[in-house]
Amino acid sequence: MSWRRSSRTEDRFEAWLLESHQRRVLAGETAPVGSCPEESFLYELAHKSKHVRLSDPRVDHAANCPLCMGRLLEIRKSIQSRRRRLARAFALASSIALAFVLIGIARFSMHKGLPTKEMALRAQTIDLSDSGTLRGEQPNPIQAVLLPAAMVRLTIVLPRFSAPGQYLVAVTKDQIGSGVQAEGTAGSVQNGSSTAVTVDLDLRRSKTGRYFLSTTHEKDQASYYYPLQIR
Repeated sequence: MSWRRSSRTEDRFEAWLLESHQRRVLAGETAPVGSCPEESFLYELAHKSKHVRLSDPRVDHAANCPLCMGRLLEIRKSIQSRRRRLARAFALASSIALAFVLIGIARFSMHKGLPTKEMALRAQTIDLSDSGTLRGEQPNPIQAVLLPAAMVRLTIVLPRFSAPGQYLVAVTKDQIGSGVQAEGTAGSVQNGSSTAVTVDLDLRRSKTGRYFLSTTHEKDQASYYYPLQIR
């Protein structure tokens, strides 16, 4: 049996259940068996990954352990906060899309013949067509994507069978969407059997180091993460 969010009613029940567990744990009414599971498992559990089975003994431990339950509540709070931010981002992108087009035309007309932001963009393409689509904190087993600390026009060839529509592309410090370095929203483009999305990312202030590149579809709102290196 796997976990899956299906309605607002289930979300309210989930919140009540977590609060109930928290009260029981803090009151000392439960006693965990065995050692605490690794952090990556808690991330999977918080994301309700399809790879987690309720029969897994680590689930029972986490539900009865003060430390694990506290961490699960922190992760779920971060996930819910990110979902709200994603919803606002997609709503904003839909409402001002025409305005961006008009502004772009006006700026082109005003600065024709002069160096512009568009000319300073560094084009970069990332092909994820053969990558898996594992959610949450489990990045694909692919070589880290390399991006420069600059203005980047990034084209991502999405994994096979990716749904068409609006996508939010972000560069973050971790795999729960925190520490956003840059993000952009754009509609996907179909080219034969491939689906791609192109966004502009401002990474000029990002320090050299390890990050994560995430893609989020407007309807699914489940983020998929890929290792990223900014040089």
